[in-house]
Amino acid sequence: MEFILLRVLASLTVILATSHAALTPELYWKSKLPNTQMPKSIKDMLQQQSDFMEDKSTSVGVGTGGVNVDAGKGKPGGTKVGVGNGGVGVDTGKPGKGTSVGVGKGGVAVHTGPKGKPVYVGVKPGPSPFDYRYAATETQLRDDRNVALFFIEKDLKPGTTMSLHFTKTSNSATFLPREEAKTLPFSSDKISDILDHFSVAPGSVEAEMMKDTIKECEEPGIKGEEKYCTTSLESMIDYTSIRLGNNLKAVSTEVKKETQLEKFTIKEGVRKIAADESVVCHKQNYAYAVFYCHKTLDTRFYMVPMKGVDGTEAKAIAACHTDTSAWNPKHLAFQVLKVKPGTVPVCHFLPEDHIVWFHN
Repeated sequence: MEFILLRVLASLTVILATSHAALTPELYWKSKLPNTQMPKSIKDMLQQQSDFMEDKSTSVGVGTGGVNVDAGKGKPGGTKVGVGNGGVGVDTGKPGKGTSVGVGKGGVAVHTGPKGKPVYVGVKPGPSPFDYRYAATETQLRDDRNVALFFIEKDLKPGTTMSLHFTKTSNSATFLPREEAKTLPFSSDKISDILDHFSVAPGSVEAEMMKDTIKECEEPGIKGEEKYCTTSLESMIDYTSIRLGNNLKAVSTEVKKETQLEKFTIKEGVRKIAADESVVCHKQNYAYAVFYCHKTLDTRFYMVPMKGVDGTEAKAIAACHTDTSAWNPKHLAFQVLKVKPGTVPVCHFLPEDHIVWFHN
């Protein structure tokens, strides 16, 4: 009996350590990048993760069904962790309306809402505008919120007015700890298993977005582009520091409040923040935080202070690509700006949850 109890307590230690590991990307950041300030967008995602993991009072029970951890006051809305024959189960929120995470024989499942599907807001209208191989679809030209983000570099000056809709990606997925993310398949030949893990119906909007993300990650980059999809904050840090070193800056677009499409005017104080090698990481549509990162050499980055007609302040990150000759001629940028590949520097503002890394 004593041996069984010790085994159960050892298992519980591993479980609690795993739960704690979900909160340690900040510590990994500090250890690898001690002089780099964390961008607001990453802080926000980590805070969402922290809010999910936080518990106010925790009780642990060991019984015949395994180990049960109940955080809260026993009322709907608390957090419950159960370890039994089926693996590890975490349930948060009111029955049928909260968020549940299950780790068992099927892997990790993240469910939100009564239908138990990953969180997605909006519908992805076409290929990613930040993947330069793809042609824009008619739907994308008509409906994509990112259409307004493209402009010509000569327009990047105080007084220029643009109609913009600063957005985040269409999901609110947060980071998984690297060790957890490494246990999950992430390849086209495993798509059936992936959809099953996350209880996503084949052929659904969610399924198609996840398939598109994996496809974009698997395809080779354009000429001169080194790309990689990171499935955790730790892997993003490693990818970037290996290519640029540890003395880095990381920035993202910051907008004081969420806005709809409205006119923004560029203010005084536009400044170039990077013009040599850099790494840009674009958040993708997926059940957890996946970033399409690529090292760039022919891109200038600017910090652009802006103000909306309603008074909204923004510090927008603009990327200006000086060599677009390898882009798809039907890319969204060329169709919007009415220019041809390789003729003029093409610029775009980055959404709030995209990250630019460069030398400090």
